[in-house]
Amino acid sequence: MTKPEITKELRLKAEEIRRRLVEVVCRARAGHIGGGLSSVDMLTALYFHVMNVDPAHPKKEGRDRFIMSKGHSVEGLYCVLEKAGFIPAGLLDTYGTYDTPLAGHPTVKVPGIEVNSGALGHGLSIGVGMAIAARMDGKPCRTFVLMGDGEQGEGSIYEAAMAAGHYKLDNLVAVIDRNNLQISDCTENVMSLEPIRQRWESFGWHVTEIDGNDMAAILDTFETLFDATGKPHLIVSHTTKGKGVSYMENGLKWHHGVPTEEERSKALEEIDARIAALRA
Repeated sequence: MTKPEITKELRLKAEEIRRRLVEVVCRARAGHIGGGLSSVDMLTALYFHVMNVDPAHPKKEGRDRFIMSKGHSVEGLYCVLEKAGFIPAGLLDTYGTYDTPLAGHPTVKVPGIEVNSGALGHGLSIGVGMAIAARMDGKPCRTFVLMGDGEQGEGSIYEAAMAAGHYKLDNLVAVIDRNNLQISDCTENVMSLEPIRQRWESFGWHVTEIDGNDMAAILDTFETLFDATGKPHLIVSHTTKGKGVSYMENGLKWHHGVPTEEERSKALEEIDARIAALRA
């Protein structure tokens, strides 16, 4: 496939996953839909193009590792895992019901999930440990950690950032889903993060800033990301909270809002129109 064809195919997958995410949250009457929608494009690129993972053998030797540090947005990850074949069709429909293995945060009971996460600020520390272990064992696997921008206020993030820079972990990729909103307000009002690039560069990281809702930009970034060696990699993924549903975009209430039936129909109508255009 040509690069434009790959990009189009991944854009289509991302929209199909967005549609599924809306359905899952509406059925469960719970979930963190805004941050899920903002990170779907990055998750789609990782699981369907970038990472060395195999749904038929989720624990295979030498696989890449993924940690969903912003674990409260797990619904988006579950939809990706279903699409990729890690979890069987139909299981996702049990989300939010009694005794389902699909908890409100990632759990290792679910195939394709490496660690329990969701206590914000811990994912990067775990990722640093995994990256060090891979280096010590001489394994080619890489570790990817998706963080929220709201969790950047946690001190443990910066302890991990210092350690990764110190050990020059160029097999580690951290991504900040920079949608600028957290549960109570915009990030700069709660705990200012800027200048975010210079902050991470001062810890010895190779930093790239991209439009994290532009599939072509995501793929371009990963094409050359690992050319930079001797430093851990940070992608500041500038996204829109609620991306792909017009009335949700940049809306604070959609951090964990649940659409009404009318809102659900409107969301699916918008997404279906894009799916139809991509399939044409």
